[in-house]
Amino acid sequence: IFSREVWELNPPEVEDSVLQYAAWGIQGQQLIYIFENNIYYQPDVKSSSLRLTSSGKEGIIFNGIADWLYEEELLHSHVAHWWSPDGERLAFLTINDSLVPNMVIPRFTGGLYPKGKQYPYPKAGQTNPAIKLFVVNLYGPAHTLELMPPDSFKSREYYITMVKWVSNTKAVVRWLNRPQNISILTVCETTTGACSRKYEMQSDLWLPKQNEEPVFSKDGTKFFMTVPVKQGGRGEFHHIAMFIVQAKSEQISVRHLTSGNWEVIKILAYDENTQKIYFLSTEESPRGRQLHSVSTVGSLNRQCLSCNFLKDECTYFSAKFSPTNRHFLLHCKGPGVPVVSVHSTSNTAKFYILENNAVLKEAVFKKKNSRTEIKMLHIEDYELPLQLSLPKDFTDRNQYALLLIIDEAPGSQLVTDKFHIDWDSVLVNSDNVIVARFDGRGSGFQGLKILQEVHRCLGSVEVKDQIAAIESLLKQPFVDPKRLSIFGKGYGGYITSMILKSSERLFKCGAVVAPITDMKLYASAFSERYLGIPSKEENTYQASSVLHNLHGLKEANLLIVHGTADAKVHFQHSAELIKHLIKAGVNYTMQIYPDEGHNIASEKSKYHLYSTILGFFSACLKEETPILPQEPEEDE
Repeated sequence: IFSREVWELNPPEVEDSVLQYAAWGIQGQQLIYIFENNIYYQPDVKSSSLRLTSSGKEGIIFNGIADWLYEEELLHSHVAHWWSPDGERLAFLTINDSLVPNMVIPRFTGGLYPKGKQYPYPKAGQTNPAIKLFVVNLYGPAHTLELMPPDSFKSREYYITMVKWVSNTKAVVRWLNRPQNISILTVCETTTGACSRKYEMQSDLWLPKQNEEPVFSKDGTKFFMTVPVKQGGRGEFHHIAMFIVQAKSEQISVRHLTSGNWEVIKILAYDENTQKIYFLSTEESPRGRQLHSVSTVGSLNRQCLSCNFLKDECTYFSAKFSPTNRHFLLHCKGPGVPVVSVHSTSNTAKFYILENNAVLKEAVFKKKNSRTEIKMLHIEDYELPLQLSLPKDFTDRNQYALLLIIDEAPGSQLVTDKFHIDWDSVLVNSDNVIVARFDGRGSGFQGLKILQEVHRCLGSVEVKDQIAAIESLLKQPFVDPKRLSIFGKGYGGYITSMILKSSERLFKCGAVVAPITDMKLYASAFSERYLGIPSKEENTYQASSVLHNLHGLKEANLLIVHGTADAKVHFQHSAELIKHLIKAGVNYTMQIYPDEGHNIASEKSKYHLYSTILGFFSACLKEETPILPQEPEEDE
């Protein structure tokens, strides 16, 4: 920037190739970049490049960068390499997809003959990528060492879901078996490659939160992470455990630092000077997130650091600590307009507001007239939240149309205190529609018991609960039973389709965007987590498929929207659905976005998509004015 000199990243080994990744390292001007699935390193901008891997092959072997499955379902990031704190070592994954079946994504537009792009995508029960973890030493001769999986995983299929450096030479790794019910945490000494087992988790169902990074003390003798802890009849909730490694015997003792019918969402920092852990939790409400501290010694004194900050506007926070833990950033995400502030850790009342979104606040103040209400519904043994967004002049003497919005994944949460303005706000404010959201069984952050009710029965308990929520609303005088509608995208589109086909004549219309219609066609790591392997669970997969008994859809007005280049939920899902709809004699409306992916990207297409959805619901939900019989005209 200072001298305006520009250096090109073009190692001699690659010709006309696309740069896949580039980033600065830890020390000085260290650079790392990836071409053709191989990692290149430069100690500084002027030095020549050093190729750290040579096995990379497009669409087959990935070094330091994730393939589709790892990015989408396991690491939740495309980065699959990690720097040691001193920048002397680099850990990276090698993902080998040579035996994984390929999916083809056609590109229809822009050429005389459509081209197909192939990429490895393991569907349920198909061959998964083989995975290895290496560490390369960057100072001195580049020496690469493989970190080996635990013995019990050696001849088995497994995933690596988390890698983190805990010192300049030690890394912690989480290994997860393919059924996702056994996970082993090991600490590896990268100078020798020896890994020692620190903690093993098992479940009869599946293990959630497998990306979580444990937080270590500087000397590595203590580490903290959340583990499921039974809280009486309410089942298990995630709480913070402190693991102390005994020096001589390598024995580990565990102390639980938090407990209660609430979840620790994330451990943010460990301050060794004050011996406090900082974390986000749902202690105040499952719909909010507050910042707390807990002492790791003595009586484990627990304090809320965010509860008194803008408390009418802010109950849902995320936070980030400075490297010395002396300050933290608070990001208030609602219910008011988002606010970002920086606070002193020792005195949280000392703060500075970085962003208050004044312009948005004013715009919302002028426009926003809808209000939200939350009702708790009693289903089975649970109290589950139903949220209603009500139009501005709402009165229970009127009857309103209703739209039910379904969540996009098991384990997530729709009913929260987060600030929300989206396309559905238009229906509430302009069309006088009530929008409902309901977190039934299978939703997250209310304990594992509620979440894991969907094990081996995706698409049944969620469907029952959503229908129960609608039936409870139909007892209210202000809901018009003739004008009910439903919407879902991806997995939400799957649940929406299951609801429409099982609740004949309940909904007047429904829209699904990129719906999953058969779990056999979806990603291995996702489908198998909930349903198992198709060859062993034939009936479970059959029962969870949308594609059978579609006659229930005959009465509903159905809109299907899908991008043809969707790499996550392939267009194949909608194609199979339509084929079966035609067979069952069911009418539908289809909207295709050529060469668009799972999230419609281009501005014009986005605008078009929202206009389509709003137009569809607006037309379907408008009040039907009774047609008066016309007077017969007298003949002249």
